Amino acid sequence: MHDIVDLEGRGVAGVYIASSEFKQAGESQAKALGYDPAAVYVPHPIQDRTDDEMKEIAESAVGELMKAISEG
Repeated sequence: MHDIVDLEGRGVAGVYIASSEFKQAGESQAKALGYDPAAVYVPHPIQDRTDDEMKEIAESAVGELMKAISEG
């Protein structure tokens, strides 16, 4: 998340993507940093997904990701 803060400080929009399992941790870290980054959460788990499943997850997240970037 520090990287997103750095990028946005340079005028580059940033969004972090994490699996839904890490939503609370991401929100806690953002609060600790005093930052409210755009975030997109995808279904958990992702580590054991096939390539085709990962493509499907990515394709389903693109719209939300683009919206988050454009609003940031």
